[in-house]
Amino acid sequence: MRPAIFSRLLIAAEVAGVVFAGTAVAETVDAKKLLVDAKAVFQPIMTPPAPKDPVQAARADLGQRLFFENRVSADGNVSCSHCHLPDRQASDGLPKAIGVFGKENPRNAPTIFNAALNFKQHWRGDRDSLEEQAEKSLLGPASFGNPDHATAMGKLKEVPDYAPAFAKAFPDDKDPISAKNWGVAIAAFERTLITPSKFDAFLAGDTAALSPQELAGLRKFIDTGCAGCHNGAGLGGNSFQKFGVVEDYWKETGVGTPDKGRADVTKTDADLYVFKVPGLRNVAKTGPYFHDGSVEDLAKAVKIMGRTQLGASLSDQDAAAIVAFLGALTGKVPANYKGPGEP
Repeated sequence: MRPAIFSRLLIAAEVAGVVFAGTAVAETVDAKKLLVDAKAVFQPIMTPPAPKDPVQAARADLGQRLFFENRVSADGNVSCSHCHLPDRQASDGLPKAIGVFGKENPRNAPTIFNAALNFKQHWRGDRDSLEEQAEKSLLGPASFGNPDHATAMGKLKEVPDYAPAFAKAFPDDKDPISAKNWGVAIAAFERTLITPSKFDAFLAGDTAALSPQELAGLRKFIDTGCAGCHNGAGLGGNSFQKFGVVEDYWKETGVGTPDKGRADVTKTDADLYVFKVPGLRNVAKTGPYFHDGSVEDLAKAVKIMGRTQLGASLSDQDAAAIVAFLGALTGKVPANYKGPGEP
């Protein structure tokens, strides 16, 4: 086992006071004690206030327009929102995202909600920031599919309304309609897409915010060791870990050809099957699961994670309780997550 993984699991066990507790879900949970334990590994989030700086506000407004803009793609049909649907909590419900000209992306499209909490972007962490991810998506063969940035920006320059909007958002730039500013504006919008849930009310001290089954699921989540990797404000998104610490993941998910993960990025054997740990906020609405979208059912995904990462065999009751807790991480779709002119 890699030292970083062991240390995370040990921290989770120490917080819970147990190491891989038994499979029986307690009928009653001490909510106050659980709150103390939860606050040791998770942090609450809140809806960010509207930007006070007029330039930053203009960038977020422009980014909202650009996020829903499909005229920049090679086929004129794909926008950022194409793979991030509001009724799927900003995911798309597909095993692997479909981009320009019907091309399949190599991996599942993660939700863009709370993406600002991630320390890296993409499953393999090959994008350092939201800005870089948005900018490079313009050239992605299965994303926007443009041959170069000049072609993409040329399409924007043909739309009269964008010239004043970019000038307002980037008042110091002589040529504000650029791929770099596209990325900056979209990232400014994406940073507004934070979705607090009743779990945050619990972390703030309202022990009645979660139902008895959700409390039991949170207890099991911590005690089993899940919080060793799925921690922090996003319940993940803040580290890299191997998928398949105890058992090969593809044997559990049924995938014929395993994805090598970060090893294809870093060319390092130590990164074989290593991925960014996904944040779990809104996870109950963002299936199918894992980097390849290979598992439809959340309870099955929970059991697979127990076996492959922790060597734990979770009962149906345990898995159901954890799924109930994960449901408490679902927040409201942000009011500004809509295209121009949409009600």
